[in-house]
Amino acid sequence: MRLAIIGLVLLVAGGISVATGVLPWQEVTVLVDRVAPILGFVVAMTVVTELVSEAGTFQWIARHIRAWGRGRSVLLWLLLALFATVSTVFLSLDTTAVLLTPVVVTVARQAGLPVLPFALTTVWLANTASLLLPISNLTNLLAQHSLGGISPAQFAQLMWAPSLAAVLVPLALIALVFRRELRRSYALDSARPAHRASLSAGNDKVLSAGNDKVLLAGSAAVLLLLLPALISGAAIWIPATAAAAILAVIFAIRRPKVLKVTLIPWSLLLFTCGLFLVVEATQYLGASRLLGQVAGEGHGFVELLRLAMTGALGSNVVNNLPAYLLAEPLAGSPERMAALLVGVNAGPLITPWASLATLLWHDRLVRMNVLIKWKGYAVFGLVVAPLTILAAVAALAVFGPGGLLGQPR
Repeated sequence: MRLAIIGLVLLVAGGISVATGVLPWQEVTVLVDRVAPILGFVVAMTVVTELVSEAGTFQWIARHIRAWGRGRSVLLWLLLALFATVSTVFLSLDTTAVLLTPVVVTVARQAGLPVLPFALTTVWLANTASLLLPISNLTNLLAQHSLGGISPAQFAQLMWAPSLAAVLVPLALIALVFRRELRRSYALDSARPAHRASLSAGNDKVLSAGNDKVLLAGSAAVLLLLLPALISGAAIWIPATAAAAILAVIFAIRRPKVLKVTLIPWSLLLFTCGLFLVVEATQYLGASRLLGQVAGEGHGFVELLRLAMTGALGSNVVNNLPAYLLAEPLAGSPERMAALLVGVNAGPLITPWASLATLLWHDRLVRMNVLIKWKGYAVFGLVVAPLTILAAVAALAVFGPGGLLGQPR
């Protein structure tokens, strides 16, 4: 509700800027042409991931991960980190924050392990692992359009090195800070049944879903077919919409009560549309030119780091989406665009509002009675965010298009 209210305020402010001529109508039509397919994809993927979760697919994977951990907390942690990374890369950071967080917390509780290292791993990777593919983050989709609509393979070729660094650095810090907790062992046969643990967590879908084998198999099949389609180079909203429609038909037959209008992320749509309008108006008034004095120019390591840090600072002060939109005109090359994405994707680890995924993650934790103090979260973030950005930009400078081991510009 809070997000919807903010979105409504932004939408009204954007409408006023159009009505008063601050933002010309022609610019609005260009903006709509650009973002409409992206928002269509976001809506379709939200429906897909919600229905896949409702079918119990994530819960089925988590149950097996707990067994694969073989009673060793460090192995369980690594497997869950891999799960979070794959979920973020192929299904977006918001999916990881919303759907994976309850699963990870429940698995940790059932194993009798401390929740904090697993919860922090989830939210950090939801942000930092969102660099590899266009579908991993809304900022990536916008960047893909700005880069001339390059293919997912070309995007991954540009981002693989900073993406790898942005995953490894947070994991290394978790392993260092929580080394005692990760040395513990756990019993493979839980003393708390999955259903009871789920109810105590305040989320009746966690690990107790997935009893309908037809829904589980059908949803898993749709998901497995969707993933290669999303990176095939086709317009991403087409396979996502097709997958959502197929899943809707399956659920209409097997579990029609699940199909509700609330599956569509109305609050997110309202917030995003309002934000796009307001940021476009500020850009038209010259905000990006002012930001350019901070972000600088050039393609050397220092210049790329300067741009990335500018994006990270803007993300933690306001939010990563407006920070990206305002700085986008300053990224005039693939290397600088990659550096900006490092800042706005891997940098929002300090303030709660820096990315929507962090807020969604915290909301799920509150529902499951997991207490996270924002002061402690910010202290951790002040350490991990700069180190992650530094490592990712260094990887970009070495392996990027103009780097020492990359392709010459």
